[in-house]
Amino acid sequence: MKKPLKNFLIVLAIIILILFLIRISTSKEIDDVSPGINCEKEYLEKSDTLWVIPSFKDNPISENKEWCQEILSLNKTLGLHGIKHTYWEFKRNDISAQELKEGIEEFENCFGYKPEKFKPPNLRLNKENKQLIKENNLELKNKINQFTHKTYHCNNSGILSNKFIDIF
Repeated sequence: MKKPLKNFLIVLAIIILILFLIRISTSKEIDDVSPGINCEKEYLEKSDTLWVIPSFKDNPISENKEWCQEILSLNKTLGLHGIKHTYWEFKRNDISAQELKEGIEEFENCFGYKPEKFKPPNLRLNKENKQLIKENNLELKNKINQFTHKTYHCNNSGILSNKFIDIF
């Protein structure tokens, strides 16, 4: 094996090991939490942060008080995960301040407090919407967060399966 290739493989192995160690030591998260999406209880319980969609398929979470109470009873950190979770919702579309306000209010009507954290659907966010998130005093979580935390998906719908994420 040529020396440059061998050095590259060694560096790559070290990077993967470091990422693995970071991921096992940081908190776990689950995306796409909504009464309209099936979430395996196992992953809700093992996650520290639940990323909630306030109005998936135009079904506001606050209209399902039993679900709101069930999620609150898990005693987890809750964050806002888009508004309706449409594909590239915060990347291509300019979300109005009013739309974001309505998403925040929906979250608050369900859980009794405003969200402090925000993760855009599909981790896509344009500059204008990034500014809007900051103006609403929401802590933005992005791709780095996704790589450094084990992040499950409700309905096992992520690029990698939840079982794989359990391992790595």
